[in-house]
Amino acid sequence: MNTSTDAATDAAARDETLVCSGCGTTPPPEEQTAARLTWSRGTDAGRTTWSCERCSRENLRSIESKLDPVWW
Repeated sequence: MNTSTDAATDAAARDETLVCSGCGTTPPPEEQTAARLTWSRGTDAGRTTWSCERCSRENLRSIESKLDPVWW
């Protein structure tokens, strides 16, 4: 495993501005770090997607239905 590449990828992800894939909202710059703890992170066609707290709550059943049974 190439830890320097992983670290660079992680650093780039931390610097990326969050945008909700559902409604397009973005948290204020001073709340970006906190939003990474409260927003839902997913993947779609190999790219990272984020859902704000409101969209995550509104689509919870859909999100849960996509999880592998092993999670349950």
